[in-house]
Amino acid sequence: MPRPKNERIVHEPPLFTEFKPVGVPGKSLQEVQLALDEFEAMRLADYIGMSHEEAADEMGVSRSTFSRLIEKSRNKIAEFIFQGKMLTIDGGNIHFRRNIIQCSDCGHMFKIDIESPITECPECHSRNLINLAGGFGHGECCRGRNIHHNKNKRKGGKYATR
Repeated sequence: MPRPKNERIVHEPPLFTEFKPVGVPGKSLQEVQLALDEFEAMRLADYIGMSHEEAADEMGVSRSTFSRLIEKSRNKIAEFIFQGKMLTIDGGNIHFRRNIIQCSDCGHMFKIDIESPITECPECHSRNLINLAGGFGHGECCRGRNIHHNKNKRKGGKYATR
């Protein structure tokens, strides 16, 4: 029986979760799924430029685990590009440090710390908010928060909170 995977730290949810080749219907494509911890490994190493040791500390994993994550993510991105598959970013045993919220009324997007309670948009004071993390990345520490999580997908691969 394999060991259970520890929760990995991810800075914030991705703004976009689905990518596909232009001009090809998504229904006809094979899918490759990039886990959120693999996405974070790629963000830290390839986008921000952290060393494997720094990035492993940031995610709360060992350096060898981080190296496996970055290798898997690079292989999946190559598969997406060279085989023309659809890429979906989703899943994994993770915990977000920050969250991205969007107001349904005015469209304003803002970032909050996971522990911060949020009840209304800071721009228009609407309570009609979309939690871009959906029900993912929230463990015991986030139970009882004001934003209700719903895993029903809406356009753009994001999750609604209504």
